[in-house]
Amino acid sequence: MSSGEARGQERGRPLVAVLSGAGISTDSGIPDYRGPNGLWRREPEAEKLVTYGPYMSDPDIRRRSWQMRRNSPALRALPNAAHHAVAQLERSGVPVRVITQNVDGLHQLAGLPARKVLELHGTARVVQCTRCKVRSPMTEALDRVAAGEEDPPCLACGGILKSATVMFGERLDPQVLGEAMAVAKACAIFIAVGTSLQVQPAASLAGIAAEHGARLIIVNAEPTPYDDRADELVREPIGTALPALLARLAAEA
Repeated sequence: MSSGEARGQERGRPLVAVLSGAGISTDSGIPDYRGPNGLWRREPEAEKLVTYGPYMSDPDIRRRSWQMRRNSPALRALPNAAHHAVAQLERSGVPVRVITQNVDGLHQLAGLPARKVLELHGTARVVQCTRCKVRSPMTEALDRVAAGEEDPPCLACGGILKSATVMFGERLDPQVLGEAMAVAKACAIFIAVGTSLQVQPAASLAGIAAEHGARLIIVNAEPTPYDDRADELVREPIGTALPALLARLAAEA
């Protein structure tokens, strides 16, 4: 076993890190925001609805944001074959950590323990008060919107509510990012799946893993800036390619 393969062993087996982006959830009906047909390209104005400054200062932006959340497919989506394959890899006994850029919670719904998922950009399934920081289920807030509250305030202090996601203009949680970097440094295999590897600092995790001896595998339809550092590139559809890849890795472990 090489030094790279020996890195990140847990219970005698190598640690597998999975960095997942929007592409892993498109088969669940959740759009890729930055792809050729992504929301940000089709509707550039929509970015304002998830940008912290305009959201906090403009009640109309907040009202439109709540309607966007009501209509979002994310809370209605179900895990697809790729999410289930990651959960199955963990159930097989292979040490797995998921670092996700997604806010849909589908890795957890597929059965991966929440403690093994690092949500870099937060979660759309929870709302948080921007003043007192109290958190509550998104479904409760959306029920209030459906009942006629266009911009529901925090029930505890009256502050402005937002989804517990990292909006444009906000920093990532330093603790979550720190844990993600530690995983990237410790893993033996790092799989970047469904991510363009263009959004920093998440994209840098692939380079950190490679620098620390991990086997880097990129599963993505389009080229990424880290392709030249990858040990393996997979261009096939994620829904079929990732389960096959993870089954092979489980057999090798």
